[in-house]
Amino acid sequence: MNINVNELIIFTLKNSLMITVFVLFMMVIIEYINVQTRNIWSEKLINSPFLQLILAALLGITPGCLGAFTVVSLYTHRMLNLGALVTVMIATSGDESFVMFAMFPGKALLLHFLLFVVAILAGYLVNLFNKSRPLNSPLGFKIHESDYCKCFTIDIIIPQLKRITFERTLLLLFTLVFGLLLGLGIVGSDVWDWERITFMTGTVIMLFVFITVPDHFIHEHLYGHIVKKHLIRIFLWTWGAFVVLYFIQSSLELTNLVENNTWIIFIIAVLVGIIPESGPHLIFVTMFSQGLLPFSILFANSIVQDGHGMLPLLAESRKDFIKVKLINMLAAFVVGSMLLLFGV
Repeated sequence: MNINVNELIIFTLKNSLMITVFVLFMMVIIEYINVQTRNIWSEKLINSPFLQLILAALLGITPGCLGAFTVVSLYTHRMLNLGALVTVMIATSGDESFVMFAMFPGKALLLHFLLFVVAILAGYLVNLFNKSRPLNSPLGFKIHESDYCKCFTIDIIIPQLKRITFERTLLLLFTLVFGLLLGLGIVGSDVWDWERITFMTGTVIMLFVFITVPDHFIHEHLYGHIVKKHLIRIFLWTWGAFVVLYFIQSSLELTNLVENNTWIIFIIAVLVGIIPESGPHLIFVTMFSQGLLPFSILFANSIVQDGHGMLPLLAESRKDFIKVKLINMLAAFVVGSMLLLFGV
């Protein structure tokens, strides 16, 4: 197996950078919207088991961990039942959703639609066999005013830029450098196709957000949450996944090993889904994007894995954590094996 080190480094770094920037753009937009509408999630809840499943599934298919965190918080405050908790954890794929939409948007949309359907069905079955806990009034869930911000106030923009913080400087500098590399064609497509235009549009939007939002939003939500807790890990795991993929594609023996042991890979994919962390699952996302894995294996992994959306639940109740993971594994084995048997 001949490995060109320079090609390996350049290829993997460029692809990892493009995906990481797309993830950053999506996270910034979702974080921006989430902070502006945070009170709505609790105030609009209706004590209807079916509507809870719909709400949980919608929050679950929202890329990232925010939807899952929201449902876990509502569950621990006894505002949602176990069926809703199972629903959101099946529907969510954590930060991997961002990567999937970056790498194969059409198939990612189909996958999330199917996750939405399977999640609601699983949640409905759980509610049939599980005695629901008494639910509290939505008013029991406290929303702090500090979590809401006025993200566009003209009077503070210039003063903030005059006393610009390290976090804002870092975000602006990174975005400007990426925009320059993209404009010169060093990263991304060589021609101004839809992909390059989309990335440039996202770059401009991010610059607008980074310039206009208050320091609190930059420090707590963008830098403290997205960059420190998500982005660095996503970049490293994505880079690692591309490196592994490069070695597999460069070796006929490894490629045949993966393609000829589909059921073993399927079981591994489900078991890896138990890990309450974003990152390891990117191996399956990357391999699927290159045609090395069937859709059924990625779908089964997506059913079980939930990024790190389950971590707050693990802190609250290990019993519920294990219960939800076992239910989701059962759903993944049943649905995934059926799809695999039909050659999907």
